[in-house]
Amino acid sequence: MKKKTFLKSCLAATLLTLASTSVLASNGLIAIITPSHDNPFFKAGAQGADAKAKELGYDTLVASHDGDLNKQNQLIQTAIARQAKAVILDNADADASIGSLERLKKAGIPAFLYDREINKTGIAVTQIVSNNFQGAQLAGEKFVELMGEGGEYVELVWPESDTNAQVRSEGFHDIVDNFPELKMVARQSANWSQTEAFSRMESILQANTNIKGVFTGNDSMALGAEDALQAAGRNDVFIIGFDGLDYARDSILKGSNIKATIMQPAYAQAQRVVEQADQFIRTGSTGLPEKQLMDCVLIDSSNAKHLSNFALKQ
Repeated sequence: MKKKTFLKSCLAATLLTLASTSVLASNGLIAIITPSHDNPFFKAGAQGADAKAKELGYDTLVASHDGDLNKQNQLIQTAIARQAKAVILDNADADASIGSLERLKKAGIPAFLYDREINKTGIAVTQIVSNNFQGAQLAGEKFVELMGEGGEYVELVWPESDTNAQVRSEGFHDIVDNFPELKMVARQSANWSQTEAFSRMESILQANTNIKGVFTGNDSMALGAEDALQAAGRNDVFIIGFDGLDYARDSILKGSNIKATIMQPAYAQAQRVVEQADQFIRTGSTGLPEKQLMDCVLIDSSNAKHLSNFALKQ
């Protein structure tokens, strides 16, 4: 009986030691807050950030604000209450997120933004975003090529409050507007949504039967537009999207309506922002400017087979 009691005591002491070692081994908590993981782009970013944070020795809190500012505010308050070492954020709104980020800074917790920037500097330590203007210019160049001698086209856009959305549209038109033979006959918001894009495209097709091309600000809208075109038997209309989803890649490889997309390095971008958070936590500086850009890549039939999880793999 004494032997069993002694063994139990040894086991309990071992477990307590392991638990203590685990706590001591952690560099603290990093909160990772993103839009809904239903979108593969946001899911890839969250996974990239989570993997890198754990690799660097941090515990993680991974959560989604689902585009809801109130939920984002609650999650940031949770990060403050749990004394997070840093918050990694793909924010819900470029303007409305500023207040909660100011509260985070006042609490002494540094914020590191990726994918979506805010309309103010000096609050976040880092803002890493895709070079949306450069990427949209690539889309515009491919669009002009596919339009050939000209014709009518459609643009499906997104909430005006989203800075990325505005920049992508500007970059696209920076190229396309130089060709007067290209005529935009409809420009409607589908709010990043595949379902809304389907409905918008259905209505646009009824009013504009001669369209040749569609540009969408993300691949979810591209997929919704493609569904509508397929339902209408319009295999003659091409689509160029933006994001680099594997679903868009599959459409390109099948020779369907989507002919190109613009890849954002979502996974790599999220990992880079966590590396900078770690550098800041350890040294008090990233050694880099707050605003940083990562270039996008055109994906079409020439390289689509190499695209996987927002990276080109040979």
